[in-house]
Amino acid sequence: MQEPIGIPACFSSGEKLSDDPAAVTRSGQSVFMSVFRTKIADHCRLITVTWCKNLLLHGLSVSVEGPEGENQYTCKVELKPWYFWRKQGSKRFIVDGKAVDIFWDLKATKFNGETEPGSEYYVAVVCDEEVVLLLGDLKKDAYRKTGCRPALIDPILVSRKEHIFGKKKFSTRVKFHKKGRFHEISIECKNRSTTSGNMSNVNSLGGVEPEMEIRIDGHLGLHVKHLQWKFRGNESIHVNKTRVEVYWDVHDWLFSRGLRHALFIFKPILSPTSLSSLSTSSSPPLSSSSPSTPLSSQTRSSGSLERLNPGGSSEFCLFLYAWKVE
Repeated sequence: MQEPIGIPACFSSGEKLSDDPAAVTRSGQSVFMSVFRTKIADHCRLITVTWCKNLLLHGLSVSVEGPEGENQYTCKVELKPWYFWRKQGSKRFIVDGKAVDIFWDLKATKFNGETEPGSEYYVAVVCDEEVVLLLGDLKKDAYRKTGCRPALIDPILVSRKEHIFGKKKFSTRVKFHKKGRFHEISIECKNRSTTSGNMSNVNSLGGVEPEMEIRIDGHLGLHVKHLQWKFRGNESIHVNKTRVEVYWDVHDWLFSRGLRHALFIFKPILSPTSLSSLSTSSSPPLSSSSPSTPLSSQTRSSGSLERLNPGGSSEFCLFLYAWKVE
């Protein structure tokens, strides 16, 4: 195996970006995190793949869930322009007595200005001579390098968590279903001037009334007026006949100073047939948020997304942390 791998700034100091938004504030990174569920070492485990980006480098982290979901085995790679030998390699963990290998080839990766790579790369996780997770378009190269066959069980994308920065408008791309297409999500917070003599001036912030628009593929899906009173809430929208529940918490955008973030959750709702298979689940869904209860607290108190959708459900959820920069 190769030499110890350098840790990029966005993964340093043992900070967990998924659980500590303040860590993103300190490091100033754009972070995209995807959580997959698949079979590793005879058990269903979670694999977390994290990409980060700052002005100098891109970073990659691959974590495999350990026994009983406690310890994690992590491989971290930094992609500095002047380090060529670390853009391809492998690392081995021993999980419950079985070898788990991480292979990557990022030599010719094209990021196109984004945090996640677009093409010319692969990241593979191997266990029991099977490729249990394979990301990227260089699939033939990955199978040739690992010398292993595809796993009989396809990994399930359970959740996606993104930290993005902007002033007024925030955009991302997401698939709500594995076989679906990418959808463009745009979130914009606007200030509408209130006219003198209008009673709404009493409830406005400094003579302006904030409102928020969420667009899917350019079409208006959600328009929230009087945002100073409706800074937490949830509504349903429809995307290609799929119902998507949208939760938001923009309190800090309106009432905090400095670099601050809002949290948005996009959760596709399963069909009635699929929901019936989950009717025996004892884990409660996310409750309808109210202005008195921060959405981030609801997600923490309900456990991770994987706990919200037990039993191998393929339901996907997007967590979007939108950091507002003045």
